[in-house]
Amino acid sequence: MLPAPYADFYKEVLEVVPKHCIYTDPLRVLAYGTDASFYRLIPKMVIDTNEEAELIHILKLSNKYRIPVTFRAAGTSLSGQAVSDSVLVRLGDGWRKFRIFDDASRITLQPGIIGTNANRLLAEFGKKIGPDPASIDSAKIGGIVANNASGMCCGVAENSYKTLDKMRIVFWDGTVLDTSDDKSRAEFSRKHPNILERVRLLRQEVVADSTLADQIARKFKIKNTTGYSLNALVDFEDPYDIIQHLMVGSEGSLGFISEVTYRTVVEHPHKASALIFFPDIKSACEATIILRDTPVSAVELMDDRALRSVAGKPGMPASLTGDIADNTTALLVETRAATKAQMTKQMDKITKSIAHIPKLGDVEFTDVPAEFNKLWAVRKGLFPAVGAVRKVGTTVIIEDVAFPIKDLAHATLRLQELFKKYEYNEAIIFGHALEGNLHFVFTQDFSEAKEVIRYQGFMDEVCAMVVKDYDGSLKAEHGTGRNMAPFVEMEWGAAAYRLMKEIKNIFDPYGLLNPGVIINEDAEAHIRNLKPLPPAHSIVDTCIECGFCEPICPSRNATFTPRQRITAWREISRMKASDEKDKLLKKLFSDYSYFGDNTCATDGLCATRCPVGINTGSFIKKLRGENVTPRQAKAADWVANNFGTVAKVVANTLKGVNLAHKLLGTKVMDTGSQTLRVLSLKKVPLWNRQMPKGISPVKPVPVNPANPLKVVYFPSCISRTMGPAEGDAEKTELPRKTIALLLKAGYEVIFPERLGDLCCGQAFESKGFDAQADMKSKELSEALLKASNNGEYPILSDTSPCLYRMKETMDKRLTLFEPIEFVLTHLKDKLAFTKVSRTVALHSTCTARKMGLDGKFKELAELCAEKVVVPENVFCCGFAGDRGFRYPELNKAALAELKAQVEHCSEGYSTSRTCEVGLALHATIPYRNVIYLVDEATRELK
Repeated sequence: MLPAPYADFYKEVLEVVPKHCIYTDPLRVLAYGTDASFYRLIPKMVIDTNEEAELIHILKLSNKYRIPVTFRAAGTSLSGQAVSDSVLVRLGDGWRKFRIFDDASRITLQPGIIGTNANRLLAEFGKKIGPDPASIDSAKIGGIVANNASGMCCGVAENSYKTLDKMRIVFWDGTVLDTSDDKSRAEFSRKHPNILERVRLLRQEVVADSTLADQIARKFKIKNTTGYSLNALVDFEDPYDIIQHLMVGSEGSLGFISEVTYRTVVEHPHKASALIFFPDIKSACEATIILRDTPVSAVELMDDRALRSVAGKPGMPASLTGDIADNTTALLVETRAATKAQMTKQMDKITKSIAHIPKLGDVEFTDVPAEFNKLWAVRKGLFPAVGAVRKVGTTVIIEDVAFPIKDLAHATLRLQELFKKYEYNEAIIFGHALEGNLHFVFTQDFSEAKEVIRYQGFMDEVCAMVVKDYDGSLKAEHGTGRNMAPFVEMEWGAAAYRLMKEIKNIFDPYGLLNPGVIINEDAEAHIRNLKPLPPAHSIVDTCIECGFCEPICPSRNATFTPRQRITAWREISRMKASDEKDKLLKKLFSDYSYFGDNTCATDGLCATRCPVGINTGSFIKKLRGENVTPRQAKAADWVANNFGTVAKVVANTLKGVNLAHKLLGTKVMDTGSQTLRVLSLKKVPLWNRQMPKGISPVKPVPVNPANPLKVVYFPSCISRTMGPAEGDAEKTELPRKTIALLLKAGYEVIFPERLGDLCCGQAFESKGFDAQADMKSKELSEALLKASNNGEYPILSDTSPCLYRMKETMDKRLTLFEPIEFVLTHLKDKLAFTKVSRTVALHSTCTARKMGLDGKFKELAELCAEKVVVPENVFCCGFAGDRGFRYPELNKAALAELKAQVEHCSEGYSTSRTCEVGLALHATIPYRNVIYLVDEATRELK
């Protein structure tokens, strides 16, 4: 039950916002209410909005009932800006409209667009947005603007504040102001003349106080996100310009930014980087000061402990494989240019400019992407390097300060002294040296009072040192949040802090918008509401809850993301350990079975985005295994031992279902299936119009022993049972098509013995039946060894997910291929390719992506078709074996963006039959294995 007045608020929200977008149950408010910071507040209600009208309605009700509201974009913020114990409003998928205009010199973006996607939209014009935070692959525009997030290259010249053109804002009472629209300005002036007048008076006050104006101008010459953007009162006269620039960095505490227009910046096509080592911090900082006057786009500093944290790790450059001497400091330098010739000149100029500075080794630039990406992997690997080795139960804290560049060397040494004093022995320092911006990372245990006191003492000294000794910024680019709110007045002084409180009062008179951030009178707010990180499972205990995994998760818009699965399980584990075996624990555990377990596709793509490499899919599989009952294990044993019989039953069942489809028609089948699913309480799998036909057993073909070209073909159990759908124009089953292609290329096709009984084990493993999965893998490995003459012949499996598991579990003497790599490796020179004159779509399965085959897939398709489309932001299809039939909402959510991107394609291609079922269903074009395309586009060599 919601307490008053939240119950009344909820009823009135329902008048505009759909019920399925409002969450009050304990599991989801916990999971959805978690952000990347080390703070924990649990909302009473979470609301997903998809349009401005909903947001206006919510704010009007907030005002009516005096209920606080906090806005959430991606939740990657680090300082507690996106947590709430009241109402949390999240951005749904409706907030992703955009417009590019004025020769791509401007782009208008809604707040739900991910930063990387905005840059992808601009890429064809050679432009990008200015801000480039490290979280840009996950962070959304709303959060980037609201926090004035910057990054490695944008500095203070190209952040949101400096590149802002126009803005659309919703205020606390639901009033909308579009600063690009004269009509909107006029209406706002009539409705809120007092706001405009108070803003004018604030500017007059600042301008009249030269000491205050000079302080503001000086403090924003370096990166600064502490408090509000007071520079707006100095930089602009027009009150509308002042208002929109005050919104930048306001962390949702002054209004909701529903649209922003940026002036774009140039994205130079040529880049080169160099990792330069210095004997000490002083030398590195002297070099940095010189480099500010050279054509560098980024200079990243790393201290000796930062370098040691990644030295010798896979993928690191050779320069980081040995011992790192004490005090060694590195600068990672990048330069960008419009032409390669210009870039060469710039590299030479940069190298000569610091020739006189003591260095460890030569300056060696590289413009080879594979090489400079390795160098940047050093920088990007620093934060996770600390997170991955921290003690279970501790959190990773990343602080963010800035100093005048002249003080950078001395201030860095002072920070290191404080680390020693407070025994943060694992702490590392890195940062954007050009801007005097340092990040320092350390681990902290908040479970004991003495540890909280240690952290409090350390932060008190850091803040005093930054402000009093160097007049620096306590927050350079991560935002004030709850973390630095108690120190805003310390940094700015009484006069400036009074201005900030007045700004808050002008735009949020009742203190309802994200209370507790930026303006907070509690001197200990930064050590309250600390997030517990109890042990949950060895696979996920290193999770730092950053949310980088979320954009790639197929269930992100259906149930939970990897971060949310881990957050919820941590709480369940904490309650179990503390013997809180009450109704709430039972409720959380019961709900988790659907939101956390059943709707997880276990595709593992989350690990490719995770800073510490966590595969949440593997975690969920382990949970499934731990919850297997003896009865279920016995049934799995029977299926494993009678696999051939089971496969035949499945194939015959599919034949029967297909016959019913023929006789009854699609409409009757669809209605009947939906009804049966409802009556069975969703226990009966849902039929769909792309349901495959069953096929007859695969028949071996004669083998010519004299022909040296031999391949072992293992059709997966999926392709041995599932043929084309009833409506597909292609009637040939995949095994027959594959055999024909191999014969056309001159290969002898060998099948393993007892083919019908064989399985890679994937179907068992995904459900948590590890013992049965391993048994089937062992059987298959032995059969393939025998068929391939102990690995002499290559082995082709037509299904990527099966091949991925085979590579992980089979005898290493076997040379294993799925269709993409096999064709490119073994058939490309044995067949004549002629492109079909059609546009085709591609879908790389999650396993093909993990094997690094998505680029090769496109290469192969472009050999076969005149035009190839690879849909953007479509990752795992969410079909996940049979889950697409049992939990169709997962497949639907994962492919929500597919249809619009492939509407001009004649058909699509992938490498997994079940994935193709889901893809065809939601794209409304047929999807087939790429073998069909290769067969159509090739002929025998004469």
